[in-house]
Amino acid sequence: MISVARKILPLSLRTMAYTALVHSLLFSRFIDKLSPTLGLWSRRAILSLWWNVTVRFRLWLRRVRDPAPARRTDADPWAAPWPDLAPEDIVLPLAEAPAVSVIIPTYGQIAYTLHCLASIAAHLPEASIEIIVVDDAFPGGEVGALARVRGIRLLRNETNLGFIRSCNAAARAARGEFLFFLNNDTEVRAGWLDQSRAVFERRTDAGIVGSKLLSEDGTLQEAGGIIWNDGSGWNHGRGRDPDAAAFNYAREVDYCSGAALMVRRAVFLDVDGFDEAYAPAYCEDSDLSFRLRQQGLKTYYQPRSAVVHFEGVSNGRDLRHGVKAYQTINQARFLRTWQDELTRNHFPNGAHVLRAGDRARSKPVVLIADHLVPEPDRDAGSRTMVAFMRALLDAGCVVKFWPFNLHPTPGYTQALQDMGIEVFHGPRQAQFPEWLRHNGADLDLVLLSRPDVADVLLPLTRLGTKAKVAYYGHDLHFRRMRSQADLSQDMGQIRASEVMRAREMAIWRNADLVLYPSEEEAAMVRALVPAATVHAVVPYALGVPDALGVPDALGVPERRDARNPPAGKTILFVAGFGHPPNAEAALWFAREVLPLVLAREPNARLMIVGSNPLPSILALLGPFISLFANVTDAALAGFYAEARAAVVPLLAGAGVKRKTVEALWHGLPLVVTPVGAQGLPGLDAIVPVETRPDAFAAAVCDVLEDDALWRRQSLAQSVYAQSRFSDAALGESLRRALGLGEPAPVAQSCASTVVMA
Repeated sequence: MISVARKILPLSLRTMAYTALVHSLLFSRFIDKLSPTLGLWSRRAILSLWWNVTVRFRLWLRRVRDPAPARRTDADPWAAPWPDLAPEDIVLPLAEAPAVSVIIPTYGQIAYTLHCLASIAAHLPEASIEIIVVDDAFPGGEVGALARVRGIRLLRNETNLGFIRSCNAAARAARGEFLFFLNNDTEVRAGWLDQSRAVFERRTDAGIVGSKLLSEDGTLQEAGGIIWNDGSGWNHGRGRDPDAAAFNYAREVDYCSGAALMVRRAVFLDVDGFDEAYAPAYCEDSDLSFRLRQQGLKTYYQPRSAVVHFEGVSNGRDLRHGVKAYQTINQARFLRTWQDELTRNHFPNGAHVLRAGDRARSKPVVLIADHLVPEPDRDAGSRTMVAFMRALLDAGCVVKFWPFNLHPTPGYTQALQDMGIEVFHGPRQAQFPEWLRHNGADLDLVLLSRPDVADVLLPLTRLGTKAKVAYYGHDLHFRRMRSQADLSQDMGQIRASEVMRAREMAIWRNADLVLYPSEEEAAMVRALVPAATVHAVVPYALGVPDALGVPDALGVPERRDARNPPAGKTILFVAGFGHPPNAEAALWFAREVLPLVLAREPNARLMIVGSNPLPSILALLGPFISLFANVTDAALAGFYAEARAAVVPLLAGAGVKRKTVEALWHGLPLVVTPVGAQGLPGLDAIVPVETRPDAFAAAVCDVLEDDALWRRQSLAQSVYAQSRFSDAALGESLRRALGLGEPAPVAQSCASTVVMA
């Protein structure tokens, strides 16, 4: 009994709390009749209290369970005094035709240089490399120790050239396609080189890629650099937690420190390398970024390339003496050179840090909130959100993503960060009202997804920012819930659908823009709330690689000729069973329709492909029904190619169904119920839409048996889908609905792949 109580009590408390919230919001609807303003403020007060009682409490629990990590101590590898390194024990690869030339300029500090080389040996990249160590005519005899390191190219200047000229001379002697400039007072971490090179593969406009620099105490030293309009610079994030969300997504920056910086050799030599007017050192990295930007090449910060920098070892920290004195001199030179550019495109010192860190002076900044980090290989809603984010990035927006549960889902979070999206997460993340208090003034648009998210965040958004607020509902939740309730005749479900209807209408009233995936749903919203500004947007972009680098809808090429029908009698049903109507559909088809199909076609087989199968689905398995759970996109491509027919036998639901659109796009002849055809005008002219089990079974058997019918329907479906669900169509509809301009030139290619669990 005690164990049962422990399991039930938390659920009961959550149910009671949620019931209290719903009844409070319904009461605020009554207040609306007396005073709309009073009603609005009462809802804000109710939701603010709900936020404090629930979300704050959960975050407090997370902090208790996962306290902030202690700052690294001398016991940690990079901070500890390393033992004497024997040069002979350091062995490095020396490729004859390297992909990357690593250039390490030195002037004394041999112990640090050996330690840097040892860290490279411990974290060798996959790319072929050569390591060029430049001795800048150091007078001490200890430099001879470098000659005993195996696998490096040691260049010795006859006279002291200084940092900039040494780097330029080494670049001219290098053989790699890329140059990686690395200070000798550094220690590289795993992925330091390959992750930087990956940015060039993903982004065709990359000119420079810089690493995340860590201080020896483990704090952040630099996550890219900001240049202000007075020519001064910030090491973004200095002294902060290197694991914080703000410093762990790839993004364009003003510049990156030359302590760890990658550039194409041809590009570097084409602009004559670092400008020697800044010799011997300082501001040459900023100047190079500005010069390449004039040619359309951007500087990107790559957080997955981490390098520890023992700052001050090479040139000290005193601005009055030695090479360090050139920092002030060269900053003045830099300001004179780039005065016009700085005035036009850079902020005053310390102003609008969020925008400055993303080079977003003239870019719209969009915050998107959903219930969790999208998992696009698991559910259609996630695919839509990723497609929206990609379209916004292509439109030149800076995109930030707030998962309501603040959970960093492994793999999926990193995929968004690689796209250039900041993903907020973790127990130490500032709470939503606090984050808005500091950053709300820099937002142009907030896009909230799903009622559960918008209920809580919309009032808080109104209090924290003047940005435009848009709401995307995915489908009409109350309509879906009511259709399920009508099937079951459950009075509790009917009441729940009415509560959801009130919640959704309140959201529509309070949002500036309301978005739905079909004109049918948009018209229903307009009828219920005439004052709402509602747009239908294309929810899916198929046939092109998606923003995660995985072929969305499996990369089916545009086709105007009919496919040939495959052999066999396989019937395909694709579904994510975290969505209850999908389970009901599978059960109905297996119990009511499949026996009728088998009576006419004994060789027919049902193949269910979907994520998170329920016990009721597993119980269906047998000689005529097979299940493939949580498959990859590549595997799903094979199932679409193998199947003879697809079915979408949904009995309840709302909105445009991705499974329907996918089958259309693949040209796999399809049979659907009216629910499966929702939001797709004219579909009944090319696809059988049936409600009775016998009619549904007959339509399935027709496409299993008739090759000519199969070809006609396949071609018609492909033409229908390709005219409505392209990447361009989605981007155009979303930009038009949100009032954004034309897309920026696409810089991100999709050559890389991300494998999801």
